[in-house]
Amino acid sequence: MTFKQQEKKESYFLSQPHQPFFVLGIVNSILVLLFFALSYKGIIQLTTSSINFHVYSLIYIVFTNLFTGFVFTTYTRFCSVEAIEKKYYKNILLINLAGSSLYILGAFFKFEIMFAAMLTLALGHFLIVLKLRNIYNTSKATNLQDAFWILSAFSFGLVGNILMIISLLIPELSTFAILFSFFLYLIFLTFSIAQRMVPFFSHSQQEKNEKFVKRVFVLFVLKTILGTFNSYEYIKLAEILIDLVLGFYLSWEFIRWKIYKFNTPSILWVLHLGLFWLPAAFFIDAVSLVGEIYLNTSFYFLGIHLIAIGFLTTILIGFGTRVTLGHSAQSPHADTFVTALFWFIQAVVLMRAIYSLSVGFGWGMNFLFDISFSVWLLLFILWGGKFLPTLIYGAKKNSP
Repeated sequence: MTFKQQEKKESYFLSQPHQPFFVLGIVNSILVLLFFALSYKGIIQLTTSSINFHVYSLIYIVFTNLFTGFVFTTYTRFCSVEAIEKKYYKNILLINLAGSSLYILGAFFKFEIMFAAMLTLALGHFLIVLKLRNIYNTSKATNLQDAFWILSAFSFGLVGNILMIISLLIPELSTFAILFSFFLYLIFLTFSIAQRMVPFFSHSQQEKNEKFVKRVFVLFVLKTILGTFNSYEYIKLAEILIDLVLGFYLSWEFIRWKIYKFNTPSILWVLHLGLFWLPAAFFIDAVSLVGEIYLNTSFYFLGIHLIAIGFLTTILIGFGTRVTLGHSAQSPHADTFVTALFWFIQAVVLMRAIYSLSVGFGWGMNFLFDISFSVWLLLFILWGGKFLPTLIYGAKKNSP
């Protein structure tokens, strides 16, 4: 391969922000879950707890990169400004790559390296927020409500990142830092994007409720606070109430959009499916919390994993597929293989839910953990095998 050929391929790989960030996120998703599983089973020893490694790596090494690629591609369109310059997002990519690599290295060998990696990743996150804020402030668009909430969610992510770092020194903050990062950053960001994009893709004609996102945000704040202190039964009861309110309110609003039609293309119905996983997961979380109270057991983060896999991962794979195809001059559709991947996500949800039930009811079916993390790995390996070549080299051209 000549230098000019290599330069051409590299320039394509970095030509749009979603490409390198998607690749980094997919590779990291496979690595960090594999290392977490090996640590959880006691095969390898980490310099931090398995839970901290699992949460931080997925939120700030996997999903942050995936969402950065998506938002850096679409946010400028929301705000009607010019695309983000390559030099800026390339620098953030290098920071995130260095931070991700050092975090994994530090988790294996030395706590101080991992701590420095988290500071590095926080710097990258700060630069992401700074760019989004500059875009927002210079926008001349008439309606910036959705852009505001996306910017806010990324800003909460920066706060959550810092809280996660501090919690390494003050462990009492750990639960709050985790829930803050999960609900007020990761899930609220996914929700903020989905509530704008899914009705748009579905050609919904229903007028949006201007207070919808704000009300959901307030409920997420309450969920975060109550979840932090739910070792007290009366607080857990209040959390159950918030779960039910979220479940009913989200369901009512999603149904009001009238986005469901027969014969909807797969690339679209998967987004509808992911959207309704959010209220469904809150309903199931409420039931699981009731069970924890009256059965005196733990269902091992059942609700959180249903939200993270059922809602977040389904939406993310749907959007990631659409962006990858649409920005490589291909029709944003799902062929048989991709449609099968969409259904496979639901298998991942099911296996993780059954594992939580096994823990809660004491079935002793520990092999379900191996199956649940294996199907997660397989999901991202299959998606990566399908789309990484397109992200790196572009779509194949048909011969004349």
